[in-house]
Amino acid sequence: MPDETVPAPAAPNSAEPRASSRTVGAFGCGGAALVCVLVLVGMLAWGAWASTDFPRVAPEEMANRAVQRSQEAYTVLGFTRTISPGVEKIGVSTENILDSEFCYDGGLLGLNDETIDGAYSMSHSWALDHVPASQAVPGLRRLHRHLVSRGWDVTSYSEGEPGGSWEMFVQRDDGSERMSFTWYPDREYFTGSASGPCAYDPEWKHGDTSPAGNHPWPPAFGPSHGN
Repeated sequence: MPDETVPAPAAPNSAEPRASSRTVGAFGCGGAALVCVLVLVGMLAWGAWASTDFPRVAPEEMANRAVQRSQEAYTVLGFTRTISPGVEKIGVSTENILDSEFCYDGGLLGLNDETIDGAYSMSHSWALDHVPASQAVPGLRRLHRHLVSRGWDVTSYSEGEPGGSWEMFVQRDDGSERMSFTWYPDREYFTGSASGPCAYDPEWKHGDTSPAGNHPWPPAFGPSHGN
């Protein structure tokens, strides 16, 4: 009887499991990436909402807060002159001005940054002429130490080269409050500013086109006029 040829056993089909593994792996990576994107979008959306969650405060109160910040710094600097409201010649004369600005929502993913209805921020700017180095230099150094001790973050501080300007910029509460100070030795001119956080104007109405409290008139400014 002739020998029978026994067929060899079929090799296991390993291609299908490998393909399935690749499919599952690809789905897993893609799914994880999709989850990350959704989480990121959610965080950005939450951040955009949180950035508009402002208190309802009258412009007069926010203006007073800004002036108080300036007055505190003015006193620490050692200045004693009283500055009348207004300005005669920008960059030359004394200055004492309040102003309000729009607040912006930042937009989802940083796009379409738009103004927020009824929201505003108040700022106070002041300037003093005839400020010699004997006042400005020790005053700025003293103010630098004072603000750091009060929890302000100094984002920039520069003691100017000979003839150059001296500058200091500070902020706190994630930048919602800011102050800046500059002294110009060549002109003996000193400027300062303080800006507060955003707030909603309780009296804002739909159709208003200017920020709340636009161009308010400040009080006389100086250390004797505040705490």
